[in-house]
Amino acid sequence: MNSYAPLIVIFPLLGFLILGIFGSRMKSEKLIGILGSGTVGLSFLLALLVFFQMLSVEPDQRKQIVTVFTWLSTFTGSPSSFSVNIAYQIDQLSILMTLIVTGVGFLIHVYSIGYMHDDRGFWRFFAYMNLFIFAMLNLVLADNFLLLFLGWEGVGLCSYLLIGFWYEKKFTGDAAKKAFVVNRIGDFGFIIGMLLIFSTFGSLNFSTVFSGASLLTMGNTTILWITLLLFVGAIGKSAQIPLYVWLPDAMAGPTPVSALIHAATMVTAGVYMVARCSILYALSPVAMEVVAVIGVVTAVFAATIGLVQNDIKKVLAYSTISQLGYMFLAMGIGAFSAGIFHLMTHAFFKALLFLGAGAVIHAMHDEQDIQKMGGLKEYLPITYKTFLIGAIAIAGIPPFAGFFSKDEILWKTFSSEQGSWIFWLLGVFGAAMTAFYMFRLVTLTFEGKRRFDHHLHPHEAPKTMTVPLMILAGLSIVGGFVGIPHWSGIEHWLDPVFSPAQYKLMSGEYSGGIMEYLLMAVSVGIAAAGIYAARWVYLQRIEIAASLQQRYPRVYRLLLNKYYVDEVYDAVIVEPAVKSSEEILWKVVDVTLIDGMVNGSARVIGAIAQTLRKIQTGVAQFYAVVFIGGILFVITWLLLK
Repeated sequence: MNSYAPLIVIFPLLGFLILGIFGSRMKSEKLIGILGSGTVGLSFLLALLVFFQMLSVEPDQRKQIVTVFTWLSTFTGSPSSFSVNIAYQIDQLSILMTLIVTGVGFLIHVYSIGYMHDDRGFWRFFAYMNLFIFAMLNLVLADNFLLLFLGWEGVGLCSYLLIGFWYEKKFTGDAAKKAFVVNRIGDFGFIIGMLLIFSTFGSLNFSTVFSGASLLTMGNTTILWITLLLFVGAIGKSAQIPLYVWLPDAMAGPTPVSALIHAATMVTAGVYMVARCSILYALSPVAMEVVAVIGVVTAVFAATIGLVQNDIKKVLAYSTISQLGYMFLAMGIGAFSAGIFHLMTHAFFKALLFLGAGAVIHAMHDEQDIQKMGGLKEYLPITYKTFLIGAIAIAGIPPFAGFFSKDEILWKTFSSEQGSWIFWLLGVFGAAMTAFYMFRLVTLTFEGKRRFDHHLHPHEAPKTMTVPLMILAGLSIVGGFVGIPHWSGIEHWLDPVFSPAQYKLMSGEYSGGIMEYLLMAVSVGIAAAGIYAARWVYLQRIEIAASLQQRYPRVYRLLLNKYYVDEVYDAVIVEPAVKSSEEILWKVVDVTLIDGMVNGSARVIGAIAQTLRKIQTGVAQFYAVVFIGGILFVITWLLLK
């Protein structure tokens, strides 16, 4: 098992290096696609091999640290000794995340072969995608905070490169810069949190930090600040309130990028980090409450915006923000396994939905407005069926994957000591809206009357795009069965990782029974009602939607314009920053002070030079007089001395 772990990370790096150096000289898209996809596929196979090897040993013996080399170190024995290795931690949580990243990532790479066909940056796209997978694997496999942060920053860099992939378009460049800047705000908190960790525990290695933390008392102030600062980083990376604004704009990149960022990699990094630090959060009830509140508020807030959006990718973007909120809600109430379970099922159905949206956009010649679609199921039968499966899964209808993970979070929210009925009620409300806006999306895109231009002739995507859709659809159907309660499923698998945190929490919950099934029936019934309402309104009574818009124009405009959050940020933060930069930093500091000192020193030197240059007359007799005068001065000075 030890020998394979580094190779999981190395293969995507090799793909990036080969494509980055030689890709521009490769004339075959097929070869580039095989190289880009194959390296990720090999990583998936190796991760699968490690997973099966882990199954053959006892649960308490599955954790292993694989050290590759010493990365940074200072003199040992000194009071401030510091050592960090490039080392990978193989345990139940990291291998599950690795399988998700490489498995879903591989399908997205294969899909990209068809989607990016004939793009002039074809080789560059796959190079960036391989680098993205490499960075994410470092993040989830790292055995210390610094290597995790290297992967954390790596996915941030790759998101900038991929969101702005079509750099000749201004809006893609703006979206890339927005994602980069907003993430840096969160990362600042993460860096301060790491420094506080090192100053407290004298190490950045997970094993040292977590074992040291387990000896501390509940409610420790230092742990509170560490967890809150780390969560600031998670808020930025996983697009939670108030740093969620970059994620909808990230739709400017190619659709496979949207699927990779939203489903398997970047936005799940914050959830994974909180789960990995579960023992730290378990020691800080205040921090956990903050995580839960931010999560549930984000889940409901983003869902309300998704109700009225008309861009097919923007609907899915706000859906991602909302679903991430559910994952953080689970983390905040101590249901760490449930949060990771939802992360896994979400990777399946959200990748499916984004890739399905990409197939629609591909067929509609880059049209993304669902109000200009309709009736596409006749032209895109495979895309329609697979997209429908993804929509049912995210709506939480049994026996699809999303039902099991969503219901697990809602039940733990209601029954655990850290949860509350208010959180449960908000969670159910968000789930109802999720079902409604997803089937509004399905109905307006694939069903009803054709509203697109008659010159368009939509057609089904090639097999490189439809086969990944079918595989993800299958996973969206059966993927939830690994989490059935009381089975030896995902909770049992992750128990060794989260048991120290659960022991600290000493969390109790109702035994279940009739109450659990009753709440399950309520959540499923509300989701089914949301589906029925969406189909009834947008298939049979479309005038109701128009009537509501006219009756409540302010509410509609508020939701359509996303609560004007971007406009508020522009008015309060961006514009003042730009103006202060222009008026103070540029005109005063740069032009007046810095340029003034540089130019002033040049003028002083010039004035001195203008005076001294008069000595250089070019007359030999003058030079002789000066020479003799100098000698006489020296002799006189010596005699008088």
